[in-house]
Amino acid sequence: MNFLAHLMLSGDREGVIMGNYVADFIKGKLTYEKVKDWHPDYLLGIRLHRFIDSFTDSHAAVRQIRHQVALTHGKVAGVAVDIYFDHFLARRFELYRQETLPNFCARMYAVVRKNHELIPLAMVPMAESMIRHNWLVGYSEIGGIGRSFQGLATRFAFMSAIRGAEQDLVKNYLYYESLFQPFFAELEEEAQQFIQQNQ
Repeated sequence: MNFLAHLMLSGDREGVIMGNYVADFIKGKLTYEKVKDWHPDYLLGIRLHRFIDSFTDSHAAVRQIRHQVALTHGKVAGVAVDIYFDHFLARRFELYRQETLPNFCARMYAVVRKNHELIPLAMVPMAESMIRHNWLVGYSEIGGIGRSFQGLATRFAFMSAIRGAEQDLVKNYLYYESLFQPFFAELEEEAQQFIQQNQ
């Protein structure tokens, strides 16, 4: 899952939101020595992120979509599909939350700014760019995710195959979305349970 999905699945506590938001930049095991000074909510957010990724990677519907995308985009299919999923959420945000996408994103950006010290240094430029260019709202348009793919391909040589991946989404839109919707409903329930059981 990508940034919008992770933020949507974090609940309302700022520490959990921040942990889930930055977790890709927290590497390795969460040993006692590493986490002993971290706020419990921040640690819960990181663990939630890893749980979400594990659940997603093992889900049959997600594997089915990734297999299809891999036919044209190879090893970067997983990244492409994560961004497809954020597009589905952004495009039909009112199905998932009782507020507008711009309002939700503004709230999340405010949380990130307020808790800037919790962002790993390696993530800071990306987080600042995300807010400045409003990536999360941009995911609602095909052109927005196309720019994301182009940016990834430009910044990272190993991501070159992701260029143009929005064309695969357009071609298979209804099929992918029909698999995504029931999967995300399951994921929402699982994520809520994880938070309740680990707080």
